[in-house]
Order: sequence, then C-alpha cells, then structure tokens
Amino acid sequence: MVEVREETKLTLLEIYKETGIGLEGNILKLIDSEGDDEFSLYIKDCIDKDKEKRRKRLEITKQVQDQNKELLKAKEEIERVNEELRLSLVEVQKAKENVENDLDVLQKKTQYELINTIVKVALFVIIGVGVTTTILYMVSMFTGKDTQIIGSTWSNMFGILLTNAFSIVGTIMGVKYANKDK
Repeated sequence: MVEVREETKLTLLEIYKETGIGLEGNILKLIDSEGDDEFSLYIKDCIDKDKEKRRKRLEITKQVQDQNKELLKAKEEIERVNEELRLSLVEVQKAKENVENDLDVLQKKTQYELINTIVKVALFVIIGVGVTTTILYMVSMFTGKDTQIIGSTWSNMFGILLTNAFSIVGTIMGVKYANKDK
C-alpha cells in the first residue's frame, strides 16, 4: 500500500471539491486511506466513479464492435449486390448483342425477300411486255398489215426492256453487295 502525505490528501480533496475531478485507475487500489474518514470517502467515491466510467467505456466499446459487425455485414451485402448487378449487366449486354444480331439477320432476310419480289415483278413485266409486243407483231404479220412501224417498235421495245432488266438486276446486286459485311 502507498501512503499519501497529508498535504497531498488536502490538495486532492480540494481539487475534488472545486472541480469534481478525482483520481482514476488502478492507483486507487494501492492508496492506503485508513484512519482518515474524509479521505476514505474520497477514495471510495473515486473508485465508484472509476468503475462507472469503465462500465460506460466498455458499453461504448461493445456498441462500436456491434456497429462494426453490422457495417461488415452491410459491406458484404453491398459487395454481393454489386456482384449480382455486374453479372446482370453482363447478361443484359449478351442479350442485347443477341437481339442486335437477330435484328440484323431479320433485316437482311427482309431485304433479300424484297429484292426477290422486285426482281420477279420486273421480270414478269419485262416478259409480259415482250410477249405482248411479240404477239402484236405476229398478228400484224399474219393479217397482212404494215409491220414496219410495229417491227421497229418491237425492236426498240426489246432493247429498252433488256437494258432496263439489266439495270434493275445490276442495281439490286449492287445494293445486295453494298450491304454485305466486309
């Protein structure tokens, strides 16, 4: 045990009365306060206050530890959700690419079908005009009519029809190959 001098006791008691500040910590266990009731009461009050402060610090430490545990759990949850979002983003990106590819294929198929339809109609018109003109030319030949105008018209008509047919086919082929991936 540590004995405290009388003047130190008086100084400690005076500081305690004026400011409410007393000794703290394990030193209180070592101080011999027997024989002086006022100093014994001072030491007892200091021990009680020290115990209360330690209890409060322990509660705060426990609260901080609990909050840290909650924060760690929240961090793990956020990381899990971020990972799910990243995976979802990757899946959405893949789905977008698939949809774009499907749309591209559908557009090319539609263009191809449209080109086929245009070519067929153009060929039917060309053949129809050619056949009609030929039939008129043949009828006028067999009926004995003058075929000079119809003959030159027939010849010009076939030239124009062939030129237009090649022009249509060339344009369609140009469009088809221009749209092709390089």
